[in-house]
Amino acid sequence: MARTLLCEIVTPERILYHNEAQMVVAPAADGEIGILPLHAPLVALLKPGEIRVRVDDNEVDWIATSGGYVQVHEDKVIVLADRAELASRIDVERAREAKAAIEQRIRELPEKDEAALDELKWYEVQIAVAGKAR
Repeated sequence: MARTLLCEIVTPERILYHNEAQMVVAPAADGEIGILPLHAPLVALLKPGEIRVRVDDNEVDWIATSGGYVQVHEDKVIVLADRAELASRIDVERAREAKAAIEQRIRELPEKDEAALDELKWYEVQIAVAGKAR
């Protein structure tokens, strides 16, 4: 059996994901990073995007994240995410409705609202990840 690493994705509310993996790809602030077994220790800032966990040659788990941190140490990958959701659990229609409502709110604001822009990005990531995983 090939060497694996343990991947955990944790949000403030719960442990979202816990599984053995062949590879993890995460959206670091400076670009995507791929993490294989025996990877050097690492801590990196994550931007909103998709996390891909290659479980085996035939299975990839997709997770949407709004950002956070990733830590790699001794064949263990821990993602501390502000928000995260498994692609299979994303309600695409609800995400599209929320995205449209936020876009409308942004158009009506007299000045830039960072919180609204972060919310908009979160729903865009969910829609994109849900589409890739289906």
